[in-house]
Amino acid sequence: MPTLTETHVQLRSNREIAIHVRDLARAEAFYGKLLGFRLVRRTLDQLEFDTGELRLYVNRDESSLISYIPSFDVDDYSEARRFLEAAGCTLRFAGEQPVPYFEDPFGFVFDIVERPAKIIA
Repeated sequence: MPTLTETHVQLRSNREIAIHVRDLARAEAFYGKLLGFRLVRRTLDQLEFDTGELRLYVNRDESSLISYIPSFDVDDYSEARRFLEAAGCTLRFAGEQPVPYFEDPFGFVFDIVERPAKIIA
């Protein structure tokens, strides 16, 4: 198994953030109607808004509210997960349909999404 110094995992910011709320209807009224963000998708447990420069995911969560969750892209989710866990991050699940996040050694929570980098020739 490669060590942390032998593994090359790169996290890239992706203009997506998530928040967790108890009341999706109230969140939809606030973010959609009051603030004017365009609702892109609605499920029983999540709202997805286009806010202009950011994509905002509002997740229904009755128990473990997390105030702000930045998201990063990685080329390979499994490799990045192994790397992050070896670096001291722990998996943390949240939401009505549990979503895996990572908590770093300092207590900050973030998300990773497998989205390979675009190669520009």
